[in-house]
Amino acid sequence: MPSTSMRAITYDRYGPPEVLRETTLPTPTPGPGEVLVRVRALTVNGGELAMRSGKLLPFSGKRFPKRIGVDLVGEVVDPGTSRFTLDDLVWGGGRRMGTAAEYHVLAADRLDHVPAGLDPAQAASLLAGITAITALRDKAHLKPGERLLVRGATGGVGFVATQLGKAMGAHVTGLTSAKNLELARDLGADAALDYRDPGDLGKFDVILDTVGRDLDTFRQLLTPRGRMVAIAFDLNRPARTVGYVAANSLRRRRWVRGFSGNPKADLLADLSRWVTAGLVRPLVDRVFPLADIAGAHRALEEGGVRGKVVITVP
Repeated sequence: MPSTSMRAITYDRYGPPEVLRETTLPTPTPGPGEVLVRVRALTVNGGELAMRSGKLLPFSGKRFPKRIGVDLVGEVVDPGTSRFTLDDLVWGGGRRMGTAAEYHVLAADRLDHVPAGLDPAQAASLLAGITAITALRDKAHLKPGERLLVRGATGGVGFVATQLGKAMGAHVTGLTSAKNLELARDLGADAALDYRDPGDLGKFDVILDTVGRDLDTFRQLLTPRGRMVAIAFDLNRPARTVGYVAANSLRRRRWVRGFSGNPKADLLADLSRWVTAGLVRPLVDRVFPLADIAGAHRALEEGGVRGKVVITVP
């Protein structure tokens, strides 16, 4: 059984990565329908950077201390009455922050078994696939033969979306930095273009935006029945991004929609099938220990990340 206390990351004010600190908290106890997981790996996500820095203050509030971390890969310590057994390697996430810790409790329906052959860091990098599947399949209803544009094609969500779009039979155009063009093609992009000077892009049936800026400019690239899914904020104007997406989500043609990530067991099982079939593979940029979570946040803030920045919990 785990100790009654655990290491966890908290912060008691908004600011740079250095506000993150390691502290000791009580080990959580699972309730009905919940599973206690010993965390082995998690990722750093753009939304967490915005929240920690205070750029999402209207949404995150002023109550401190705050926890951080939204996804995890780990071993089941207490399965409760779930379908899992002791020591199962599982992955998942939820809307309850706090996976940057030694232990975390999640509802059983937000977890699934990790596909065979993946280590915890690799598996963690692939959890962005939940967002990619939801955006391309469930929101945009991407069809074979359609033209897909992925903004940020080698980033934390884009690297999975590029692979998934190709596996779904789309013609994929990836926008990324000049140094990552070859990587985008290796991930399956039919065309890989420098986002700084892409030239004439043409029209697209579906656009996945992982950047959050210039949404109206890219919306003009949609075909008459085109669809854009936006999953990022303009961190300098988050309320404006939310307002733009909301205003355009009701359009019948050339609409723009967003969504809140919601990992569920069925989506995780779908992701596992793509991975097991060899159609989606992991991409880990760098790995940091929990004690250096500030370094992991700095790495993502510096930009140029290929795939995911991963934190491991020794």
